[in-house]
Amino acid sequence: PSIRFWALIIGPLFAALLAASMNASGWDTKACWTGAVVMLCVVWWLFESIPIPATSMIPLAVFPLVDVLSKEDVAKAYGNDMILLMLGGFMISGALASSGAHHRLALGLIRIIGGNSSRRIVFGFMFACALLSMWISNTATTLMMIPLALAVIAQSHDKKLALPLLLSVAYGSSIGGLRSPIGTLPNLVFMKEYESFTGNTVSFLEWMSWGVPVVLLMAPLAGLWLTRHLNYVGELTMPESGRWRPEEQRVLIIFGITVLAWITRTEPFGGWSGWLDLKGATDATVALIAVLAMFLIPNGRDGKLLDWETAAKVPWGILILFAGGIAIAQAFVETGISQSIGEQLAVLSGLHPLIIIVFVTLAVIFLTEITSNTAITILLMPILGPAGLAAGIDPALLMVPAAMAASYGFMMPVGTPPNAIVFGTGMIPMASMAREGF
Repeated sequence: PSIRFWALIIGPLFAALLAASMNASGWDTKACWTGAVVMLCVVWWLFESIPIPATSMIPLAVFPLVDVLSKEDVAKAYGNDMILLMLGGFMISGALASSGAHHRLALGLIRIIGGNSSRRIVFGFMFACALLSMWISNTATTLMMIPLALAVIAQSHDKKLALPLLLSVAYGSSIGGLRSPIGTLPNLVFMKEYESFTGNTVSFLEWMSWGVPVVLLMAPLAGLWLTRHLNYVGELTMPESGRWRPEEQRVLIIFGITVLAWITRTEPFGGWSGWLDLKGATDATVALIAVLAMFLIPNGRDGKLLDWETAAKVPWGILILFAGGIAIAQAFVETGISQSIGEQLAVLSGLHPLIIIVFVTLAVIFLTEITSNTAITILLMPILGPAGLAAGIDPALLMVPAAMAASYGFMMPVGTPPNAIVFGTGMIPMASMAREGF
């Protein structure tokens, strides 16, 4: 039997053992159920005994059944504002992809930065992926750019180009996702849990003020590392993108307005939501209005900018995973587990914050090499919040680095979806990916 089969059996056993241990230590029934559910999810997430979204349904099904959370609280997890923002973001990405606008943007950026040297070509792909994954998922960015990369490799006479170029697509897509809240899922997990834990909302612009500097530092460093052995210079022909089509122009106009609305919702001076006294406006509101506009506006051919066939391709499993994580985090708070963990971590108050941040960051990076970065973030956020308070620092000082580190699993194919996609080309040996990624 495979390791997945044994994990299928071991998961419930570990869950029962943890519940029994917690009961013997004086925890009440609700806390014991919470511990058991989380342990089962951890094991099955780690080894993917069943699909990750299917495992994510366990908290949603079990918590109301054993009275850990009410059915209303579980329903709120499904309809959470962050879930709706993700839903809108996925649909906007679908419209960009179906129009071909993202392909044109990528080619344009590669032509601007790239040139007749292998090194510049790699940097062109790196920055194109980093820019695109700011607004669409790193998985979608990688899938879009891989055919372009393979075409370039086929035309190039540089035998050293394949490895650094393919890895630049994966790394650029993962790194660029830190620029905006919707760039990668761990960012949204942090924003939701930080708001639940502290009552403070992190705005779109505030996240960008943290993420953009990290990307501006990391993307060039990754590019320099990947191109350290490249010295080939020679002409290279890029595919032609043709003339602008009406649907490309219209989608990009709506997308630009959406981005502007996200950035200016609360800043400067209260943003447009403050000026117009729209207190209920959120980033999800903006995303869903943009989606509705795309359903209404003609594409210049025989349809609209967005149709239901495209919109329905949303990765619903990711939304279920996120909802399950919200339910777990709420159960941690309701049962007192978060508070207890915070008290146990009071020893951290004697350590310098930088030491704690480095430890948390490295731990998350290596954990995400072997399991879902979103699942790891969901499990850690309810723990890192109390840990920050116990250490006498703003919880964001631990939660933000952890959320960012979750996107930095570069060593293994399972570390991030972009890694798996480029490894699937068959042109990157496992040892090379591990060496370069480390």
